[in-house]
Amino acid sequence: MDRIPIILDCDTGVDDAIAIMLINKIKKFDLKCITTVAGNVEVEKTTRNTLRVLQLIDAGVPVYKGADRPMFRKQITAEEVHGHDGLGGIDLPLSSYDVKNLPAWDAIYQEAVRCDGSLEIITIGPLTNLGMVFTKYCNFKNLIKRIVVMGGSATSGNVTPAAEFNIYADPEAADIVFNSGVPVFMCGLDVTNQAYYTAQELEKLGKIGNQPAKFFRDVLQGVLSYSLQFGCPGVSLHDPMTVLYAADDSIFETHHVWIRVETKGQLTIGKTVTDFSSDKKYPNNAYIVTNLQRDAFQEHVYTLMSEYS
Repeated sequence: MDRIPIILDCDTGVDDAIAIMLINKIKKFDLKCITTVAGNVEVEKTTRNTLRVLQLIDAGVPVYKGADRPMFRKQITAEEVHGHDGLGGIDLPLSSYDVKNLPAWDAIYQEAVRCDGSLEIITIGPLTNLGMVFTKYCNFKNLIKRIVVMGGSATSGNVTPAAEFNIYADPEAADIVFNSGVPVFMCGLDVTNQAYYTAQELEKLGKIGNQPAKFFRDVLQGVLSYSLQFGCPGVSLHDPMTVLYAADDSIFETHHVWIRVETKGQLTIGKTVTDFSSDKKYPNNAYIVTNLQRDAFQEHVYTLMSEYS
């Protein structure tokens, strides 16, 4: 089986860490590198967290540090959800791995050139690094097979009534990506909020017994408490779900639609505007994921985490 060359672009906080652990065990993926970006916390912390998670799972994947702020706006973070360190206060050991000496956007472009049209990118943080590479390299759009995005929503937001965090954090970069001509698959809140774990389900997964599974359970406890305050049934695994969608879309529902990002409205900045539920007046440029089979999703997660010793 030919493995799919992948870059994971992330702002490693709580659920990004789990996404890294899962992608490491997906056999159909050839993970070329991980690129980091400011988002859940500052880029120095997201990079450090990435290296520490890789140390935990003994995965020597190259890591490139990316943008430390949005393309045109002031930085926002989500420390109230992910904790001041980005990992909910879970103290992973220092990593022996080093960050590569190349900006993330240049690393992404160089890998795209090497892969010659077969590279896929999974991005689970603000889209600043991709906005940078599309802006810097005019032929980049011809070198990418597809981009799978955790972000956005056709219905509601989680940082404002209109906007999801990853898109809101850098709406200009997000609009560059959606308007790039590359096939973009949006795993937004419409579907990622369905990919939740209850406290009891987290305990079951933690009882797999290996260290990554215990970390999986423990790192989500703070976000679980935060989510329950708002009436959620559990903690949503936004980023891990996006990785699993990229690996196998058979348990998901996907629609071909038009999507752009609002960058100027005072009350709607960061909103992913789509014709999913309205008249089709614009050419389809993206795909939106709307539903999943939750039991099958959890089974896939359990199987992958069971592969750690």
